[in-house]
Amino acid sequence: MPTLDDTTKTYLSPNEVAKLLMVSPITVRSWAQKGWLVAKVTPGGHRRFLKSDVERFIQESGAIQANAQPKPMRVLIVDDDPIIIDITKYFLEQSGLNLEIQVAQNGFEAGTKIYSFLPDVVLLDLLLPDIDGFRVCSQIKNDPATRHIRVIAITAAASTENIHRILEAGAETYLEKPLNPKALLELLSQSAN
Repeated sequence: MPTLDDTTKTYLSPNEVAKLLMVSPITVRSWAQKGWLVAKVTPGGHRRFLKSDVERFIQESGAIQANAQPKPMRVLIVDDDPIIIDITKYFLEQSGLNLEIQVAQNGFEAGTKIYSFLPDVVLLDLLLPDIDGFRVCSQIKNDPATRHIRVIAITAAASTENIHRILEAGAETYLEKPLNPKALLELLSQSAN
């Protein structure tokens, strides 16, 4: 069965939208009458739906496309300790969450991967050898193209000053090392729902 991504059409008929969303055409027409799904009316009186309007409706309403596979949450682990990276990556892979994981071992590599990998979440060590985590976080949060990325600081240096600085830089929260896998998975599960 086709998905919205498969179609090259700009406009879809009620039957095509119904098939994609696994509902009846009557339901699609009802959504259009209520103003929930924007419809254009042809000179012959037929409803047509812009693909972009259907995409917006899917996002806003939580509707699910037929055969749609949920996209994995992209997680970038940024830490200069290869052992911490391996341990974190291992328990994330074993978590059962739908994740795609990449790693960076310094701030410069993190900056590059922010734009090439486009993560949803960055697990960010504060004390990195080149560009520290405070600066990486500030750069993420000050760029309109990346400010939506969640930053979770992970540090062994959880002083009051460091915590204040990273939260001021835009991190959502912080976790102390040694990392509590359960706490991290709870934070990531909130995004996956």
